[in-house]
Amino acid sequence: MKGQLIIGENEVIDDLDYRVKTAIKRLKTFEPKDGYYLAFSGGKDSIVIYALAQMAGVKFDSHYAITTVDPPELTRFIKKYYPSVERIRPEINMWDLIVKKKMPPTRRVRYCCSTLKEGGGNQRTIITGVRWDESSRRKNTRKDVEYDTYGSQSKVAKEKRESFYLLNDNDEKRRMIESCVVKGKHIINPIIDWTDSHVWQFIKQYNIAYCELYDQGHKRLGCLGCQLQGKNIVNDFYMYPYVYVQYLKAFTRMIKARNDEGLVTEWNTAHDVMQWWITMTDKEYIDFTVKLKEIMIQNNKKRYIKYLYQEREE
Repeated sequence: MKGQLIIGENEVIDDLDYRVKTAIKRLKTFEPKDGYYLAFSGGKDSIVIYALAQMAGVKFDSHYAITTVDPPELTRFIKKYYPSVERIRPEINMWDLIVKKKMPPTRRVRYCCSTLKEGGGNQRTIITGVRWDESSRRKNTRKDVEYDTYGSQSKVAKEKRESFYLLNDNDEKRRMIESCVVKGKHIINPIIDWTDSHVWQFIKQYNIAYCELYDQGHKRLGCLGCQLQGKNIVNDFYMYPYVYVQYLKAFTRMIKARNDEGLVTEWNTAHDVMQWWITMTDKEYIDFTVKLKEIMIQNNKKRYIKYLYQEREE
């Protein structure tokens, strides 16, 4: 059902129509001379801002940061429907990055985002699909102008790190237009006040193709194994057993790197890391691996089964 928005005393317009016009106005108002840098991920918010930029008639170029842990369905979708989007390959993949950092990425230490996603757009004005509606935080400390110094070694960054946010963070108080002086970026969030309903209504109304994973029950499309999913992280491993195996291999190398440098660690095997990483009890992890084994057999992925047990038996 379409919502209605009352403008003034007598004028009533369609809520989505109003938000579309507002988003287009935002894009036109802040259009830079060199055009926008559109941060494209292939997700629902991303395809909406791409369509809005076209509707606004603003100059923009779009860029997709390959994380090396992207769902294959998503990469195929982008290749098919958005062939003009620049595909940016990282200097290091996720597995080598874990070894380099000597720890897995976590909800609090998201080095993967800053390394694999946040590199582009320096000295540009960036369009993102960030929305308040997706926020899990409800803080009141956000400002109209923000400085993204994630990863910065400056004194102010270290002293105030808790007040800084990544480009793909969603927060209730995040503003529509932001500034990032450290990386020389300006950030505009044209659909910041849209809800999921607005996004899907727009997609349906304008007949925009979207990735098939949404029809399979996925609420978000991002890096496979991302901790931001919470307990749903296991669904990635059920669907893509090879990703689970790749993480185990990376964790094995990570433990060796830690031991080689004499770093204290309570992990003895990759399974110890994995169980801690996905926050499971011993029983939960055993049940998880049993189910994963069944899925591997059903999907003719028996070559991966050995990784479920070999380290724990050694």
